Amino acid sequence: MCCWRGGLWRVPPSERLQHEVRMVEETAAPLRNASSSRGNDETLSFPWKLTLLAGVLITTIVVDVLGNLLVIVSVFRNRKLRKTGNAFVVSLAVADLVIAIYPYPMVLTAIFNNGWIAGNIHCQISGFVMGLSVIGSIFNITGIAINRYCYICHSLNYDKIFSRWNTVCYVVLVWVLTIIAITPNWFVESLRYDARVFSCTFAQSVSSLYTIMVVVVHFILPISIVTYCYLRIWILVIQVRKRVKPDNRLKITPHDLRNFLTMFVVFVLFAVCWAPLNLIGLAVAIQPTLGQHIPVWLFTASYFMAYFNSCLNAVIYGVLNNNFRKEYKRIVLCLFKFHC
Repeated sequence: MCCWRGGLWRVPPSERLQHEVRMVEETAAPLRNASSSRGNDETLSFPWKLTLLAGVLITTIVVDVLGNLLVIVSVFRNRKLRKTGNAFVVSLAVADLVIAIYPYPMVLTAIFNNGWIAGNIHCQISGFVMGLSVIGSIFNITGIAINRYCYICHSLNYDKIFSRWNTVCYVVLVWVLTIIAITPNWFVESLRYDARVFSCTFAQSVSSLYTIMVVVVHFILPISIVTYCYLRIWILVIQVRKRVKPDNRLKITPHDLRNFLTMFVVFVLFAVCWAPLNLIGLAVAIQPTLGQHIPVWLFTASYFMAYFNSCLNAVIYGVLNNNFRKEYKRIVLCLFKFHC
């Protein structure tokens, strides 16, 4: 209640305080994010935690860019690597490279500023490109697995199935399916900034049904196809090695086996790095109340573990594939003008 004193209207202190609280709440309301509370933000505001996340992401970006550029250049330079199956390897390298060029630097900027400062347009584009890269990666890994399965288990028909022109069509198909898979996010409006991971990413809390569909189509289904392909290859390799299935037409050379092992490791590491995040999303979608009990550190760790995967493939090729390793060395020496 106001009163007239000394020619001015006076507002009692209690009413003035309530009015100020109301103004603060109304101002802060638009800034709240449904996927993360301020309390979650504060748990990651300690300098050492921000430094750790920034260090992981900087390492990922540097290794990702340099490594995947080496992969792409190696395939185009080395005749031994210019095989139809490696078209998917180049496509996978492009998917990993794209995410390091745009979304990751945006996330790094958000870490340094302890919040998103680039605006909503960059937020939407960053989330879309990140989703495009991730789905493109798993679809390309699926293409690699099917290619290896046909090469080893159906070797007689391999050249016909994976002719040069057919392979180009398969790679294009992979990216068409990737675009189709990521497009619904625009309509569902599921790309939002999450302060827990400093990223504009898929918000698992938007729709339980949609989240389940995303996990199934983007992760569980491709992983199941890849698992089937590699399981059939392993069974055939074991049968040939133990002479359970003697067949002169099946010629699995040590070189073929090493190539298969390389791609198998790529798949395993992808599954290991992305499984925690997808399992959390699936669990929260099935039982929404679980979202309140998942520690912020676990959610953040699962995201940055998934991000880190994008720099691993090039390293795996260099460690396990002799042709890639030799070509890496030639390219590096050529760059420093020691030998070309």
